[in-house]
Amino acid sequence: MEELTEEKRMERDRIESQIRTLQSRLDAPTSNIGDWKIIKIYEARLSGESDPYNFEELKASRQAVRDEINELQKQLEDTE
Repeated sequence: MEELTEEKRMERDRIESQIRTLQSRLDAPTSNIGDWKIIKIYEARLSGESDPYNFEELKASRQAVRDEINELQKQLEDTE
């Protein structure tokens, strides 16, 4: 039983690490799908300029990451 608990802890740590990595893809200023690109699009639109990045592709990429995070969070709940 002790070994199973250790395995679950390790699995939780792995999943939590994956979630942090994916969240950083959304937040990081160096990420190709980071919040900063959304802000640049918003600024351009407010200024009446064209989008500096393809919004639909960016939106789809960011949603795919969010979907993966949601799936990992479900897996995390299952390890409890």
